[in-house]
Amino acid sequence: MMPSSKSPSKTSVLGSLTIQIIIAMILGAVLGVFIFNLGDVTYAKSFSVNIKILATIFIRLVQMLIAPLVFTTLVVGIAKLGDINSVGRIGGKALIWFISASFISLCIGMFWVNVLEPGVGLNLSAIDVKSASEVTEKTQSFSTQNFIEHIFPKSIFEAMAGNEILQIVVFSIFFGLAAASLGERAKPVVNALDKTSHIILKMVNYVMKFAPIGVFGAIAAVFAVRDVNELTITYTKFFGAFLVGIGTLWIVLLIVGILFLKKRIIDLLKRITSPLVIAFGTTSSEAVFPKLTEELEKFGIKNKIVSFMLPLGYSFNLDGSMMYMTFASIFIAQVYGVPLDFKTQMTMLIVLMLTSKGIAGVPRASLVVVAATCGMFNIPVEGIALILPIDHFCDMFRSATNVMGNSIATSVVGKWEKN
Repeated sequence: MMPSSKSPSKTSVLGSLTIQIIIAMILGAVLGVFIFNLGDVTYAKSFSVNIKILATIFIRLVQMLIAPLVFTTLVVGIAKLGDINSVGRIGGKALIWFISASFISLCIGMFWVNVLEPGVGLNLSAIDVKSASEVTEKTQSFSTQNFIEHIFPKSIFEAMAGNEILQIVVFSIFFGLAAASLGERAKPVVNALDKTSHIILKMVNYVMKFAPIGVFGAIAAVFAVRDVNELTITYTKFFGAFLVGIGTLWIVLLIVGILFLKKRIIDLLKRITSPLVIAFGTTSSEAVFPKLTEELEKFGIKNKIVSFMLPLGYSFNLDGSMMYMTFASIFIAQVYGVPLDFKTQMTMLIVLMLTSKGIAGVPRASLVVVAATCGMFNIPVEGIALILPIDHFCDMFRSATNVMGNSIATSVVGKWEKN
C-alpha cells in the first residue's frame, strides 16, 4: 500500500504548486488592472516598480543556483559518460536536434509573418521611438567578433558571476572531459560535485515555494502600467499572428514528441506543467532551469543525459525565441515598407540562426538580436519601439515554448541513449 500512497502525494504537491501559480497570475492581473484604472499614472508607475521586486527576488533566488548547478551537473554528466566518444555521440545528436529545431522555428515565424502580414498598414503615429533607446544602445556592441569572444570565458569566476551559461558550458565540457580521462583519480572530485548538485536541487525545492509570489508580482507590475484595451485594439493583428506562429510551433513540437515518446508524452507534459506555468508567468525560461532538471530526472531520463543536454539546450535550443526573431524582424520591415525578397529573408534566417546562440540569461536578448539584424538589412532599428509595448506578453509565450522545446529535446535524446 505504501507505493500507491506516495505517488498521489507527489502528484498533489506538483498540482498544488501549479494551481497556486495560476491563482497568483489571476490575482496579479486583477490587482494590476485595478491600479491602472485608478487613473493616477505616477502612482501606477511607482506601484509597478515596487511590486516587481517580488518577481525580482524570485528570479534572483533561482539565478543564484543556475551557475553552480550547470557546472556541477554538466561535469558529472560528462564524467559519467566515461569517454570522449560517448560525449561526441550524444553531443552530435544534440546538435542535430538543436539545429533542426532552430531552423524549423525560424521558418515557422517567417512563413506566418509573410502569410498574415501583420505589419502592413499599421499606424506609426502613436509609436514612442525613444522607448527603444535601451535596446538599440546594446546593438552597438553586437558584432560577429564580440559574439565569438562572448562564447569563450576568460575567467570561469567572471562567467559564473554573470550567469553566462554558454561560457560555463564551455568550461564545464573541458573540465568534464579532463575528469573522464583521469578515471579513478578524478572520482573523489566527481563524487563531491555529484553530491553538491543534489544539495543545490534540494535548495530548488525551497526556492520554488516562493514561485507564486514572484509570478504575482511580475503580472501585477505589467498590468498596472499597460492599458489592456488599448493594447488589444492596437496590436490585435500582430499578437494574433504571433499566437498562430507559436501555436503552430507547439503543434510541431508535440507531434515530434508523440512520434518519439509515444504515450509517455502525456506523462512528460504532466511533469513539466509547473515549470511551464512559472516560465509563462515570470517570462523567464532561465527561472525554471533547476526545477526542470529535477522533473526530467523524475520522468526517467538518466542524470548524465539531463546534465549534459539541458545546459546545452538553454544555449542552443530556444525554439520560442527563434520563431519570434524572424517574425519580429520581418514585421518591422513590413511596417516601414522595406521590401525583402525570399533570398534576402533566407539570408536573414541564417544570420539569426548563428547570432542567436547563447542568448539565455541576457535581458531582452531576443530584441537585441532583432535590432542588430534589422541594422544589417537596412531596416530602421528604431522600429523595435513598435513591439516594445506588447513584447512582455509575447515573451510569456516565448519562455514557455523554450521550456517545452528543451524538455522534448532532452527526453528524445535520453530515449535514444536508453535504447
